[in-house]
Amino acid sequence: MAAENDIVLIYLEEKPLAFARIEEILPDHKPDWYHVKFLLLQLPLQAVTWILRDAYINGEPYTMGGKSMRLELVKSPEETEQIVGAEEQSPDVDTKKRKKGNSEAAKVISLADLKKKQ
Repeated sequence: MAAENDIVLIYLEEKPLAFARIEEILPDHKPDWYHVKFLLLQLPLQAVTWILRDAYINGEPYTMGGKSMRLELVKSPEETEQIVGAEEQSPDVDTKKRKKGNSEAAKVISLADLKKKQ
């Protein structure tokens, strides 16, 4: 089930309509129904609250005003590790030292290790 702070893509008649962040999910007085507050990520920003069943929050199609609607949870794409040559990263470092194999110029500092030392 999509949860608060998740990003969803809202489909209208099987066409993407808008992205929205789920701000709040509160139970309705009817079982399995919820008040879902969305922040529509478009200009101008707009907050809307829809009353939806838990199945609809999970992506099952439903109708609203006679129109077919559907929510799809947006997952962040896999990050691809991009390796950039040292010359491209920091042109101010002496390239002659790097070419000779000076490991100091290519030293990686772990921020997690620095936090542990504090």
